[in-house]
Amino acid sequence: MGTAAASVRRDGDALAFAGDVVAASVPSLWSQAQAGRAGAARLDLSAVTTLDSAGLALLAELAGDGALRVDGTPPGLAELCRAYRLTPTLAYVSA
Repeated sequence: MGTAAASVRRDGDALAFAGDVVAASVPSLWSQAQAGRAGAARLDLSAVTTLDSAGLALLAELAGDGALRVDGTPPGLAELCRAYRLTPTLAYVSA
C-alpha cells in the first residue's frame, strides 16, 4: 500500500491540504503552510487521505486555537480530536 504525497496550497481563503498529513510530511508541510498562512480563514482537509497525531498537531497550531474554520473530515480526525481533547475547530477543550 503506497502513500499519498502530502501537500498544502493556498486556495482562496483556505490552506488546502492533500495526501498523507503524517509525521514524515509535517516539516515540509509546515514550511509550505507558512508561505500561504497570512489571511487564511480556513483549513480545507477534504483531500487528506491519512492523518496522524503529528499531522493533527500541525493543523491545531495552524488553526490558532479555533480561529480558522475547518472543512472536511479526514479518516481518524474525530478520534484524534477526542484523544487530544480538541474541538472540531481544533481548539483545546478547556478543563
